[in-house]
Amino acid sequence: MAESLQKIQGTKEELYKTLLPQISSLTEDEEDLIANLANTVGALKETFDFFWVGFYLVKGEELVLAPFQGPIACTRIKYGRGVCGTAWKEKCTQVVADVDAFPGHIACSSLSRSEIVVPLIKEGTVWGVLDIDSTALSAFDQTDKYYLEQLSLML
Repeated sequence: MAESLQKIQGTKEELYKTLLPQISSLTEDEEDLIANLANTVGALKETFDFFWVGFYLVKGEELVLAPFQGPIACTRIKYGRGVCGTAWKEKCTQVVADVDAFPGHIACSSLSRSEIVVPLIKEGTVWGVLDIDSTALSAFDQTDKYYLEQLSLML
């Protein structure tokens, strides 16, 4: 079955308010995690044209690359390392205005300037992270944090 997104023009908040119900509709009847992550990444990339958007899944003591869109990426990230590993360790969203100022930032691409990473948590345990990068400084704010955390609860 072919799927398509309803696209609108508007504020960032309006885009999220339109997109999240569509992602819910895409994923609610599908049991396959990888399919749901892939469609979520596609919907976010298509709506916001982020530089890089994707998931990393917890495998032992590492985050392992999962569905993403954008340039090639780091395949494995250790617990507590970089922005993704920090979000995993601290179990909280990391909003980074300037990745060069983040201690221990892992530069998968030198074009990335700002980043947001949302941990995916079930029953108190982080099972993955949603990682989004922008080529602009300070691209992410509390609006992104709020709606991407809502999205993480849907997954």
